[in-house]
Amino acid sequence: MNYDEIHSFLTIYEQETKQSKGYADARLAEIKAKGDYWQTTDELTHAARVAWRNSNKCIGRLFWQSLHVFDERKTLTHDTIFERLVHHINFATNGGKIRPTITVFHPERVRIWNEQLVRYAGYDTADGIIGDPASVAFTKTCIDLGWQPKYGRFDVLPLVIQVNGTLPRLYDVPPACVLEVPMTHPTNEQFANLGLRWYAVPMISNMKLDGAGVEYPAAPFNGWYMGTEIGARNFADVDRYNQLPAVAKLFGLDTSTQTTLWQDRALVELNVAVLHSFKTHGVSIVDHHNAAQQFKLFEQAEEKDDRAVTGNWAWLVPPMAGATTHIYHKPYKNHYFTPNYFYQKKPY
Repeated sequence: MNYDEIHSFLTIYEQETKQSKGYADARLAEIKAKGDYWQTTDELTHAARVAWRNSNKCIGRLFWQSLHVFDERKTLTHDTIFERLVHHINFATNGGKIRPTITVFHPERVRIWNEQLVRYAGYDTADGIIGDPASVAFTKTCIDLGWQPKYGRFDVLPLVIQVNGTLPRLYDVPPACVLEVPMTHPTNEQFANLGLRWYAVPMISNMKLDGAGVEYPAAPFNGWYMGTEIGARNFADVDRYNQLPAVAKLFGLDTSTQTTLWQDRALVELNVAVLHSFKTHGVSIVDHHNAAQQFKLFEQAEEKDDRAVTGNWAWLVPPMAGATTHIYHKPYKNHYFTPNYFYQKKPY
């Protein structure tokens, strides 16, 4: 154990949660005596929130203190873990009024193989890829484990849960739990014919929570979508759903040369559709301009509390109209502190 790292976090916890003076020192002495660091639920809660605050790639950090934390470290069977994941999905979705949520499982005995709790399958067929190309490898893994493929464009993958390093078990996510948004456009009625839809909540499950002294490989968490994540990446990227040519055709854009900026114009219409559709269905979402303004408020709040703001510029700048935001014109130090969320090696 890194006692310096643990003490550093406990000092933050003592100061920011108004613990009695000397809490960090006394707690560290207790941890050394036991030779083990099992965070209290309150320590875990603050660690998860500070981890969000420290997340260099996240533009939505203004709301770090609103994170709902569920301590499920004592939940150790496949079926009960699945039940708690379904609870997470339902609680976070909240009928479209998305709630930032994290569910933390045992630091050594639980692993969730999915990249997100809800994500679409990708099938590599003789006629090309059907569905999400980003999911092809994991979809094949699910099929090898016994999942029955449906070969649709938007098939929700099963949850793959592993306990104590044994063979994982597959569980279908109840359809009633998955809120999806069909894509329409405010001025082009034909847009609906593209048949696009997307799930309401991005629930990341392939990152570990580094709680500063304890690592939690199974700790799915979510905020809500920024529109460009769907409209400028998931739908638009050539190696994802690659919808810009179809949108350009729908709007009658001249695609004979790039100098017509047809890709830019199609990208705008695609993002307009995403924001319009989520708002029409009452699902929380933020556009990239408001997200940048919220991040500016976060920077101001951190400065007021005498904390330096770190950031990964390439991730903070929106993938559309980036130069219209203050982030584009500002350098950030990409230093990482703990608690934090980190990518980890795939279990498959």
